[in-house]
Amino acid sequence: MKAITIGSATIDIITSIASDDIERMTLHNSTSSFLLLEPGRKVDAKSIRTYTGGGAVNAGISLARQGYDVSALVRIGKGLNGEKILERFGEEAIDTSLVSMDAEHLTGVSVLLSAHDNNAAIFTHRGANGFLSETDVTPEKFENADLVYVTNLSNASVEQFPAVVARAKAAQAFVASNPGILQLTNKTGPFFDALAHIDMFTCNFREAAALVPQLVDRTGWDKDSSVHSKSEFPRLSIQGFEVSLEDYVSRVHSLGPRFVGVTDGGNGAYLSDNGKIHFEPVQPVEVVGTTGAGDAFASTLAGSLARGLDIVEASGLAARNAASVVGFLDAQTGLLTADKLTAKA
Repeated sequence: MKAITIGSATIDIITSIASDDIERMTLHNSTSSFLLLEPGRKVDAKSIRTYTGGGAVNAGISLARQGYDVSALVRIGKGLNGEKILERFGEEAIDTSLVSMDAEHLTGVSVLLSAHDNNAAIFTHRGANGFLSETDVTPEKFENADLVYVTNLSNASVEQFPAVVARAKAAQAFVASNPGILQLTNKTGPFFDALAHIDMFTCNFREAAALVPQLVDRTGWDKDSSVHSKSEFPRLSIQGFEVSLEDYVSRVHSLGPRFVGVTDGGNGAYLSDNGKIHFEPVQPVEVVGTTGAGDAFASTLAGSLARGLDIVEASGLAARNAASVVGFLDAQTGLLTADKLTAKA
């Protein structure tokens, strides 16, 4: 089967710092935590390593190891960083014919700072990732695709999202979308319009909550969300709006997608197939780094559903791949091959 991954390609510089060497402050009222950096102070790092990353690269390698014939539709800059990404694609047998070279912008770079609970803080320069154009996503690019997986798009690239999913669906591909918070909150109207062409939409709990006000505005407040107040599932609350998880997925389903997922980090994930919700717990593992766990989960879920697996089996495989990824510092080392992914424990 053929898959196309669309989104970001970056060089990831991951800095691991001992918890004793960097202070962390937690605000108990908001449950948010912050790493504190002292200006002018040099902090010794346990390690500083460079990897390839970005949603489209991580998902592409994930799907390639699952057995898909993968093409990556990304935009990179000229120079050593761009060459490193092309080299990585070659190592994983990922087709580069859809890669665009940007003569004006550099390849995207992320700097990740990992300490304490190993949930890295990330500094990102999006670079060429933000400049996908209409010529990069013409209809013939999607011919013969069985799965089109669209990761987070940034800056001007977001403008191509409606055309991407419409053209992917016109090619009769299974279309999966795992966007980021800025795309969901800054281009919400076009995103909702494009949902008619999407088969699987996943995001994390924070992103789902951020969608609620405009989702309610789009679908109306004619449903009594308190019906599910005693449900075992959580509720999404933001800016005075509160809906049950059941109500949230019902509203998203009404706009198009058959499959709707909400991931909640170490608390597990909720997956809905036309309103039938399945909870998938995380698999126990020693966490070395959380980078790429979401990409591993969503890409494995999409790859499995596109093959025809049911939501329970697909989410179990997704959780297994995500658990393997967090056992490593980077986003790709832990990605499992198809035989290891489906092997009995």
